[in-house]
Amino acid sequence: MNQISKLAVLGVAISLAACSVIETEKVNYRSTRKAPSLDVPPDLTQLTRDSRYAIVGGAVSASSLNSGKPSASDTVIAANAIADIRVERAGNTRWLVVNRPPEKLWDSLRDFWQDNGFTLSVDESNLGIMETDWNENRAKIPQDFIRNAIGKVFDSVYSTPERDKFRTRLERGANGTTEIYIVHRGMLEIFATEKKESTVWQPRPADPELEAEFLQRLMVRLGSGKDQAKAQVASASAKAPLVVATTEGGQSVVRLEEGFDRAWRRVGLALDRSGFTVEDRDRKQGIYFVRYVPVGTDVQQPGFFSKLFGNSDKASEALKYQIAVRTTGTTTLVSVLDGKGNATNSETAQRIVKVVADDLK
Repeated sequence: MNQISKLAVLGVAISLAACSVIETEKVNYRSTRKAPSLDVPPDLTQLTRDSRYAIVGGAVSASSLNSGKPSASDTVIAANAIADIRVERAGNTRWLVVNRPPEKLWDSLRDFWQDNGFTLSVDESNLGIMETDWNENRAKIPQDFIRNAIGKVFDSVYSTPERDKFRTRLERGANGTTEIYIVHRGMLEIFATEKKESTVWQPRPADPELEAEFLQRLMVRLGSGKDQAKAQVASASAKAPLVVATTEGGQSVVRLEEGFDRAWRRVGLALDRSGFTVEDRDRKQGIYFVRYVPVGTDVQQPGFFSKLFGNSDKASEALKYQIAVRTTGTTTLVSVLDGKGNATNSETAQRIVKVVADDLK
C-alpha cells in the first residue's frame, strides 16, 4: 500500500471515529441569534476544591484524606432528592421541586436556556413563564463521512425538518419551594402537495424524553451531580391517575381521580403542550385564563419565518376562555368557561376538553 493510500485510509478512520463520538449527543441546539456573554450566576454551585492539603480539625483518618473521591458509604444512588432538588412524576410528566423561592431561580433559568443555544421569545417573571424561540436540534442531522467533512465549512447547508421550542413555568409552592415545569412543543416540515413543490409546517406530538433531558440538565445547573440527576429523573415514580372525558350537568368535563395540587399541575402542563396561551392563572380559585385559536383558523402570515417564528396580526382573534379546576375529595373536574366565567358547552369548549383529556392520558 503506497503512502497516499495509507493517508486516505487514516483519514477515513479518523472521520468515522469522529462520527461515532458526535452521534452520542442527543441534544445540540444552536441559537439563530448570538446571545450576550454571560457571567456565572452567583447562586450556582462552584467546583469542589481539592482538600488533600487543607488543615482540618477534630479526628483525622487516612480514608478522609483521599484524592477527593467520595467513599462508597458517601455515594447515594438514585436518591429521592438531591441537595435541595427532587423530581416528581405522573405518567410521562415530570417536574422539579426546588427548595428555593422563584426570585432566586429566574436569572439562572434564563442563563440556562441561553447556554443551551436558545433565545427567549417570552420572559415574563411576573407570570413565571419563560419560552424559547423555535430552534433546530443539530444532533439529529446524520453524521456520515461527507456531512462531517463538508459541514465544517458549510454547516448551515444541512438542516432537519423539525423545530422545537420549550416553555418553562414556575409555580410558587409551600414552605418557600418552587415547582419548575418544562414543556416541549414541536413542528414538522412536510410536503404540501404530491409533486413536492412546496412545504408547510405542522405541529408534531410533544416529546416527554426531551422534557426529561432538559430537566436533567437543569438539575445539574442548579447543583446536582450529573449521574445522580440522570438516575433520579429515570427512577421517578410513573404512576398516573385515571383520566376520563365525560359529561356532568350537561357540560363536557375531564375527570381526574386525584387531588387538587397534582391535578392543577398536570392541567397547566397539558395547556402548555397543547398550544394554549396562558395569560394568567389564579391557583386559589383554580382557574387558568387562556386564549385559544380554533382549528382551521388561519393565523399565519405568508413567508417561512413568519409562519414558523413570527407572531400573527390576527392573534387578537383568538377566543378567551377560563379553564376551571374544581376538586371534591379525591376527584377533580376540569371544565371550560367562557371569557366572563360562565359555563359553556359550545363546540369549541367540547374540543378544548378533548384536547386536554388526550394530553392528560
